[in-house]
Parts: sequence; structure tokens; C-alpha cells
Amino acid sequence: MSIHTSLCDLFGIEHPVLLAPMAGVSGGALAAAVSRAGGLGLVGGGYGDADWLAREFDAAGDARIGVGLITWSLARQPHLLDLVLERAPAALMLSFGDFQPFLPKVRDGQTKLIVQVQTLDQARKAIEAGVDAIVAQGTEAGGHGGARATFPFVPAVVDIAKEIPVIAAGGIADGRGLAAALALGASGVLCGTRFFASDESLASDNAKQAALNGGGDDTERSSVFDLARGLDWPADWNIRTMRNSFTRRWSEDVGGLRQNIAEEQARFEAARAVDDTDIAPVIVGEAADLIQVIEPAQETLHGMIVQAEHHLRRISRLVEPNGKEQRR
Repeated sequence: MSIHTSLCDLFGIEHPVLLAPMAGVSGGALAAAVSRAGGLGLVGGGYGDADWLAREFDAAGDARIGVGLITWSLARQPHLLDLVLERAPAALMLSFGDFQPFLPKVRDGQTKLIVQVQTLDQARKAIEAGVDAIVAQGTEAGGHGGARATFPFVPAVVDIAKEIPVIAAGGIADGRGLAAALALGASGVLCGTRFFASDESLASDNAKQAALNGGGDDTERSSVFDLARGLDWPADWNIRTMRNSFTRRWSEDVGGLRQNIAEEQARFEAARAVDDTDIAPVIVGEAADLIQVIEPAQETLHGMIVQAEHHLRRISRLVEPNGKEQRR
């Protein structure tokens, strides 16, 4: 069995798996590894550092990759879009904000536009604009996101997306998740947390080990790390991370954090400088339970495909040729 969907045709890839553009984690080496393994790797452009982006594009070598940017931050430095498009990435993913002002420039080139959404209203706007693909992100995802759960949200977006491929994201970290996403009508998946612990990831060794040792029950959504980092995130989105002493102290007392922000930011920056993950964030999602080993991204991706094929075969055997469901 070979898993081939419209997403494979859109991006010219072998497997319908995309690397999530995790800011500061999905660098050129990781994106290239995912692309060379048959998926599509997206560099995590994050808040937009031109020198960092140039360095990570170079690190990808001749691999065909894409890039993801935080839309509200891009709006404050729109020149970064020109720098990115000059590299002719296979895809540009825009998340968290109004993507429409950037449409004309993207459509002038060969780069495909992916828009990530967390509500049906956002999805409708992307559909009306005629974007190339939509990521339907559930709240289970690591990093910033909304409130909708992946399992009911993805098919709701599929139902209105018409011919636009829908990519499922949030809590998907192995072949079972890929098979489930396809069953929901998605054309593929976007995975971040599982690749966080890849050999090629830019995450620190301490952060990778924390993700390996933790699980979904150890994560939560809050705004405390955005406050600590001095990031003015719109209220529609907060960030899922592993719990640590910093979240336990402040996630239920955001007002207190604001009152003590100067002192706490200094403590936070000191912790980041020495990679103290008891204070600094480990940005992974509920799929952290499924991180069993730190390994090359290629092995993760190929293992995901093999497992997905196994489960899709199993599902097909549960239905007789005449359409009657077989007994298990």
C-alpha cells in the first residue's frame, strides 16, 4: 500500500506529512531531513529574524523546503516576505493573523500558500481567498493555538473546504494519527511535537529530554511564557508547553506576574541562558506521550508511514467487499 493524496500532488512529495514550522526548533537541517525522507519540511521563521532565516535556508542545502511565519509579526516587518520569497520555497505557511495583505506577492511566484486556522470562521476566509492548502489545528498542538479539539475540528473544515486540501494538526505524532486524519477526510498531517526530539532539531538537549520524559498530562495552555518573553500575542491564541515551576507559580496568577514582570523576566532570561527547563519553556503538545526516542527525522517519518499503512490495511479488512462491516 502506498499513501498518496492530493497533498502529495500539490507539493510533489512522496508522503503526506509536513514538518510544523516550530519557531527556533525547525531549522534548515530538520526541514531538509523531512523533505529528503519524502515529506515537506518547513523552517520555523517565527517572529522574523532575517539573519536567522538566511542561515537556516543555507543549512537546508539543496533540499526542497518551505517556511512558516507568524502573520501578525510579519505585518510589523513585511520586508521579510520579500527575503523569504527570493529563496523560492516550495510553500509558505502563515499562521495567527490576517494573511490576506500578503496574498498578491505570494501569488506572483511559484510558492504555494498554506494558511493555518483554529476556527471555522478563519477557515471560511481562507477558502474564500483560494489558498492552496489549509492547516486545521486542534488545541492539542504544542506552541500557540486555539480552543477547538482536532478530532471534531478537522472534518468540519473538510466539509467546507471544497477542493482545497486540508492538513490536520494537533496531537498527531505517529502512523495511527496519520491514519485517523485521513479517515477524517484530511489530505495529510502537520507534525511538530514528534519532530521536536529529532536529532536534527534545534531544541536543546535538555528540552528534548524533558519532552521525552513528559507526557500530554504534563502540558497546559497559558500566556505566562509570552509575558515572560515580552511578546504581545493577540488574545485569540495562547501557548501549550510542558508544565514547570514557572507555570505552576504563575499560570493561575497572571495578574501577579504582570505586577512582578521586571523581576520575573530577569529570572526567566537567566534560566534560558543556562537551559534550565524548570523555568524556561519546553514547547510541545499533548502528543508528547508518543515521543519514545530521540532519533533522526527520517526514521520518525518512515516509521510513521509504515504504521499508518498497517492501520489502514487493518481498517480495510474490517469491511467486506459488499460494504458490510465485519465482526472483530
